[in-house]
Amino acid sequence: MAKLLEMPKLSPTMDEGVLAAWHKKPGDTVAVDDVLAEVETDKATMEFRAFDDTTILALLVPAGSQVKLGQSVAIVGNAGEDITALLASVSVASAPAPSKVEAPAVAAAPAPSKVEAPAVAVALAAPSAAAAPKAREPVPVLSRTEYAPSSAAAAALATNDRPLASPHVRQLAREQSVDLTRVRGTGAHGRIVPGDLSSAPSSAAGGSPAPRTAAASLAVASVPSERLPLSPMRKTIARRLTESKRDVPHFYLRIDLDAAKLVSAREELVAALAAEAKTGDLPEKPSINDFILCAVSRALVLVPECNASFDGDAILSHRRVDVSVAVAVADGLVTPVVRNADALSLLAMSREVKRLAAKAKAKKLQPEEMSGGTFSVSNLGMFGIDEFAAVINPPEGAILAVGRVRDEPVVRGNAVVPGKRLAMTLSCDHRVIDGAVGARFLAALRSLLENPVRLLAG
Repeated sequence: MAKLLEMPKLSPTMDEGVLAAWHKKPGDTVAVDDVLAEVETDKATMEFRAFDDTTILALLVPAGSQVKLGQSVAIVGNAGEDITALLASVSVASAPAPSKVEAPAVAAAPAPSKVEAPAVAVALAAPSAAAAPKAREPVPVLSRTEYAPSSAAAAALATNDRPLASPHVRQLAREQSVDLTRVRGTGAHGRIVPGDLSSAPSSAAGGSPAPRTAAASLAVASVPSERLPLSPMRKTIARRLTESKRDVPHFYLRIDLDAAKLVSAREELVAALAAEAKTGDLPEKPSINDFILCAVSRALVLVPECNASFDGDAILSHRRVDVSVAVAVADGLVTPVVRNADALSLLAMSREVKRLAAKAKAKKLQPEEMSGGTFSVSNLGMFGIDEFAAVINPPEGAILAVGRVRDEPVVRGNAVVPGKRLAMTLSCDHRVIDGAVGARFLAALRSLLENPVRLLAG
């Protein structure tokens, strides 16, 4: 019997997702656990698998659509079944909000009875091109790099004597004293791109630029701002961080530690591993961040009060040390969890972090790999950041923000010598961690990182 197939919950925090790609088409038979589609959730790209042996009779949403949890995405059943009633029910369900639904491109077989085509994007098995209604062109959603004004907007700008150029190009023109009214744009619709400025006469050499007319000033309004729809991940980041800063009483503790021995220990370890490998390709190369994660996990054992979270009318003191590691991905940030981090050696930590980071960037993390952390570490040192304060990742009780190792003069004995410093900021949930507790944790962390041989021995 034919039935509607609904969008399932593919991650613990999912309430909608983007149906990124269909792996099946109308008319295909599927077996239990076959991959039907790929769905971008708030955390990663997940596989949408079949629950039954069945046949795809119709696809109700096109690839790239934003789909709510529980929304019908396909019709499945026995080949040749009449699905007119199901199509009509989908049409009725979507009718209350026609302004929010794009008119779809429909490829459908002629219906056995005179039922209006549903207001959803439908692809049916065995479509008839002759009977299909005329498709309406979809409205493209442009990315930031693809955005360009329409031909009409470009013509309006040209008519009003306002050069078509981005704010960045205008800034470059001011710095180079280039009169944009004398530059011929080689970009889309005559847009001036940075490379066009090199062959343009400067305003200093050719006099002041032509005065801007009132019409030219008004022409700005004809170019709309670019509207970038939020991805599921971006929506979740916005919601969770807003909740965190609003509901969690943050306070911050900062230390600046001597990183000379840490850097030296890391260099010696990498050299030793290279000598053992006896090849140009070093299989393992622990980073400074791996040392820091090992030190954090051991400091949490020494100061377990920081390995805790707020739970309404109680504090949860965790008996496991599962460290969430912030990883930047194309669409935002994910926090895969290193399980039982305190039991891992430095090299094991390095391997696990690399494995999770690779899965995160490929959007292949599973829900269980992104949940249940007890403490977070966010490191922006590789981006040249000296120090920063991070937002707590609820329900965890704290997050450590790590900056870069800085070359600075330091005082040793009675002399000023070259040194290396590393700043860290601990963001604490004051409902769970008091200032003295946070200070003890940072003292333990400092001791481990300033004497890294203790991490190598563990």
